[in-house]
Amino acid sequence: MSDAFKQGLAGLDTGPGRTPGEEQARPEQPAVMPVHPTVEALKERFPDAGLRHEVVAGDEHVVYIPGARNLEVLTWLRDEQGYDFLKDITGVDYGHGLFLQVIYQLWSMQKKLELRLKVELPLDGLELQSVYYLWRAADWLERETYDMFGVVFRGHPDLRRILMPYNYAEGHPLRKDFPLRGRFSRAEQVRRALAMKTEDHYSPYELEVARRLGQELPNVTVEGGPGAPTEMPGMTGMGGG
Repeated sequence: MSDAFKQGLAGLDTGPGRTPGEEQARPEQPAVMPVHPTVEALKERFPDAGLRHEVVAGDEHVVYIPGARNLEVLTWLRDEQGYDFLKDITGVDYGHGLFLQVIYQLWSMQKKLELRLKVELPLDGLELQSVYYLWRAADWLERETYDMFGVVFRGHPDLRRILMPYNYAEGHPLRKDFPLRGRFSRAEQVRRALAMKTEDHYSPYELEVARRLGQELPNVTVEGGPGAPTEMPGMTGMGGG
């Protein structure tokens, strides 16, 4: 293994270290906080949860909740406060090795209210309970957050990469410790892409389903080399010749 290759893998497991003296800046809060009925109800229902409330962009309410109680709090918001629509789940890594945020954007169709929940996770403890069984929209959203940031959602029925290949070996691309050009050199990235076999384009689950159904996989090996098809399967006559 070359020195350049080893250097590219440096920090893949441990992540970035904390820079001494650097803290995340908090947005300046208005002198009089706007009232949000759900925020007040949250504080009453979970007085021991250490909730923190802030307002950003003038009227967007954000509540920080503990990661160990995310499922409990979010279940209450859906069942008791009418937040029946999960708009988004995503992550944010501000760097400096401090923590990583997981963000839930909720909307109540009945009350016409929006609320943003944030969970701050240490980089050595990127795990949360899945909310898949609260909102099925969480299926792909949690998978994307797992893929891009490395957050593991316990209880998700099919937690695997959704944007990067399932066997992607360079880590999580939206983490601040991820190099701009990736961990591998361009030559190594091209070599890996060209070395892919037909099976590498599918997840183990998809391969097992095809096997049980007796279906043959489309052949993506062409004259250009493995993994570089000139036509997409099923689109004969429409690809680039």
